[in-house]
Amino acid sequence: MKPLHKVNLADTAVTAIKAEILACRWPIGERLPNEADLSAMLGVSRGTVREAVRVLVSQGFLETRQGSGTYVLTTTDATLPLDRARQASLRDRLEARCALDVEAARLAALRQTPAVIARLRALLDQRGNSDADADKAGFIARDIAFHKAVIAASGNRAMVEIYDFFSASIMQTIEATTGGSLPEPDMAAHVAIVDAIATGDPQIADAAVRAFMAPVLDHLDRMLQP
Repeated sequence: MKPLHKVNLADTAVTAIKAEILACRWPIGERLPNEADLSAMLGVSRGTVREAVRVLVSQGFLETRQGSGTYVLTTTDATLPLDRARQASLRDRLEARCALDVEAARLAALRQTPAVIARLRALLDQRGNSDADADKAGFIARDIAFHKAVIAASGNRAMVEIYDFFSASIMQTIEATTGGSLPEPDMAAHVAIVDAIATGDPQIADAAVRAFMAPVLDHLDRMLQP
């Protein structure tokens, strides 16, 4: 590693160490050089190295073991696929989110319990109807809480994290490109999803979500037409 110029040293140290990790200078499970050695390699203080390591631990690249040192957890940057997904078209991202909705509903149907169904119905009651709520931001928050609960009912934590990414990315793009939002399916369409999950039949849950999303995708196609 080359010594760093004294500009934004902590961030630059993070970039330098991460580059070495991604280049597999230290394989997964290998211990990094100690603070003194990294400090000498980068030409920065041990405090700067310590801060860089803390950031890389928070990003999931490294882990620190008390009394042992700092070890490599991964040599792959998991943010790169999400960055590429963010650059995909709005239609592509909405389709991807729809696929998550469908599979989550299928899994939720297979794993549903009375408590899960009761929670989904309670969240729907709290959500209310968009046309009867003057607090748009509050309504959107309650609507998102319901949809995230459906994803969570799948029992798949990875789906929850990916869904959060797509939902935020889609909403930001809609606001930036249209200044508005996609049409919100009515309460009956939301109730149909919960009723379908409650049957325990993944095929019925699948169909309910597809019926829910079809008008949204159709409207988006019309909205994006030149």
